[in-house]
Amino acid sequence: MSFDLWQGVVLAGAGFLSGALNAAAGGGSLISFPALLWVGYPPIIANVTNNVSAVPGYVGGGWGYREYLSGQRGRIVALSAASTLGSAIGVFLILKSSRAQFEGVVPFLVLMACALLALQPYLGRILGGFQKRKRERPGLGALVAQTLAAVYGGYFGAALGVAVLALLGIAIDDSLQRINALKAFLQIVIGGVAAVGFILLTPVAWGAVAIVAPASIVGGRFGAWVAQRLSDRVLRVSIIVYGVTIAGWLFMR
Repeated sequence: MSFDLWQGVVLAGAGFLSGALNAAAGGGSLISFPALLWVGYPPIIANVTNNVSAVPGYVGGGWGYREYLSGQRGRIVALSAASTLGSAIGVFLILKSSRAQFEGVVPFLVLMACALLALQPYLGRILGGFQKRKRERPGLGALVAQTLAAVYGGYFGAALGVAVLALLGIAIDDSLQRINALKAFLQIVIGGVAAVGFILLTPVAWGAVAIVAPASIVGGRFGAWVAQRLSDRVLRVSIIVYGVTIAGWLFMR
């Protein structure tokens, strides 16, 4: 499929904003996916192409957060395994089921993630009574939750970062910036596994990928730069407001 100059500009702009939002908060798919629909791609091809295009942006955002991953090796290994399994399941589900069915529950999943993120400081204090020191490796509950989040990410992934960040914030006692760095890394794992599955099993619009992916890399670096200059409180509130906005947009579609 070919598109004109203005459609190319729209795809490039959507890729940049998507990469920036995925690095800072998550939810960039709700910019790039509609843009792919606007230029004329069918929903399934647009979804697959969007997933493949987002991976370079995840890498760009993760690279911007690399210094905050220091000392998190145990978490990375365990959560990456859960993310790989969940993402593979998500790819299988999207190839076997209707995307329209899943769209109905997406707004509720986004709102749930925002609620978890809003309650995270209070839940953290409650859990602090049982957890006196930071855990190097996440518990079974965190691994199960991450697997389920990765299933969602492999299937569609809009606001994946919001959900993963909220779950990690509750399960792991650490600063939001370090948890955000871990979230950025896990997005690379989830998106990478899904992209490989889609490339092998279903058509991808490579012309659109060639525009959206490079733009998402630049956007990912920019988003990580902006997020690291916000306080934990400002970053949390910003992500919650953005997540609620996403849910509202989904309800009105």
